[in-house]
Amino acid sequence: MTAAPPQIEIGLHKLRRTYMEGRREHVVLDDINAGFVRGESVAIRGRSGSGKSTLLNLIGAIDVPDSGEIVVSGVNLTKLSERDRTLFRRRHVGFVYQAFNLIPTLSVADNIRFVLELNQVDARAASQRIDELLTAVGLADRAASYPDVLSGGEQQRVAIARALSHRPSLLIADEPTGNLDDRTADDVLRLLNDLVRENGGTLLIATHSARIAASCDRSFQLHNGKLEETKVEETMSRSDT
Repeated sequence: MTAAPPQIEIGLHKLRRTYMEGRREHVVLDDINAGFVRGESVAIRGRSGSGKSTLLNLIGAIDVPDSGEIVVSGVNLTKLSERDRTLFRRRHVGFVYQAFNLIPTLSVADNIRFVLELNQVDARAASQRIDELLTAVGLADRAASYPDVLSGGEQQRVAIARALSHRPSLLIADEPTGNLDDRTADDVLRLLNDLVRENGGTLLIATHSARIAASCDRSFQLHNGKLEETKVEETMSRSDT
């Protein structure tokens, strides 16, 4: 009996995005087609300014393309209103950035609780989820601490816990280890992969690092507006840019 093909969780179809530089049109994404499977980790690699963040913002329902379609979890994002994109993003997408973006006036626990409240999770279930996540990221004893007393690695762990709190089907990480030393970066990356797999979601990581890209299930290179899949050995043979 032939196994069923893996289900495409994220589909990009003839995606195009441009912006104006004075009177000149600059093409950031040019007729991009790709499919990502649920449960896998995918690296989007490219130089600074290559369009990695632009692509992730489109997939994460923050922005809309000039043309083409983006389908996530069976929903065509390009056909949604701005309000519906916001609701979709809030429920189905988690974000982790290079800047930790924690709210400085809220404790570690309340930074996570904020997202759960937005998703209308009741207080008891929210407290249980916060406890689970802080234990998973090794910060069970820092729930009452504030971000300014945490190290960079600890802050990023809180950001990961917050991003996964509502069990999103898609986690988007934009240069998530850019502010961390190599050892801490490796720990954070391992944590990201482990927690996303446990949650059954898909992980998209924008990075300029060949080392990080090689740790993912698949790797793509974004260059001159085109997105091309690269094999692991090809990824490792290219120096970090």
